[in-house]
Amino acid sequence: MSTNDKNGQATDSEQPLVQHLLELRNRILKSVVVVLVIFLGLFYFANDIYAFVSQPLRVYLPEGASMIATEVASPFLTPFKLTLVVAVFLGIPFVLHQIWAFISPGLYQHEKRLAVPLLVFSVLLFYSGAAFAYYVVFPLVFGFFTSVGPEGVTIMTDINHYLDFVLKMFFAFGVAFEIPVATVLLVASGLTTVDDLKKKRPYVVVGCFVIGMLLTPPDVISQSLLALPMWMLFECGIIFSRFARNSSAKRKAEKEKEQSSR
Repeated sequence: MSTNDKNGQATDSEQPLVQHLLELRNRILKSVVVVLVIFLGLFYFANDIYAFVSQPLRVYLPEGASMIATEVASPFLTPFKLTLVVAVFLGIPFVLHQIWAFISPGLYQHEKRLAVPLLVFSVLLFYSGAAFAYYVVFPLVFGFFTSVGPEGVTIMTDINHYLDFVLKMFFAFGVAFEIPVATVLLVASGLTTVDDLKKKRPYVVVGCFVIGMLLTPPDVISQSLLALPMWMLFECGIIFSRFARNSSAKRKAEKEKEQSSR
């Protein structure tokens, strides 16, 4: 990995491969330790965390109905798994910081100026996607599912199956909300342009609904609740890409002007 001088230019000095591997190992260990510390701090509240996550479904269960555990170890393993996922979820900023600290010495100064905001926004957008799923999508989806059940059928969802469902939804919406970051990266790297993205808008819209169909339950409500935000986020990505493109062009012009004046 190359290092940068004071002007932001990469130098030819390179660290030995062993030193890179040792640094990578240390940063991975630090990330694992932080996640474990968060997990240990949250484990006492594992049942409360599961109660919070299951609240969007439980409010729609018929009177007298409850969630069930169909396996012997589910009452322990399901909250355990959820708490571990929450620990990783909360530890993402530190993990990304460790990744950034490892790769940043090899980046130019203008690359750092673009990477830092993208990292921050990617974390915020992922959290926003998960929050959107919990506060907007889950009430609508569970309200719909519980209202169309056949008469005489008691809704009693297994806690492990419910957890698998909501984790999939959290991940789907979290990743979907990263579309603006991906769009900016594509434009900033020169792989595409804003005009090309605008021309491909009809295909993007169709792709959003296809992804919504694949990642959500087979109902129109949840599919639309994923596809429409993805489309809107794509449009936001185009807007932000214009600023990134203009800023990049300005820096390039300033750099060429500075080199010509020397």
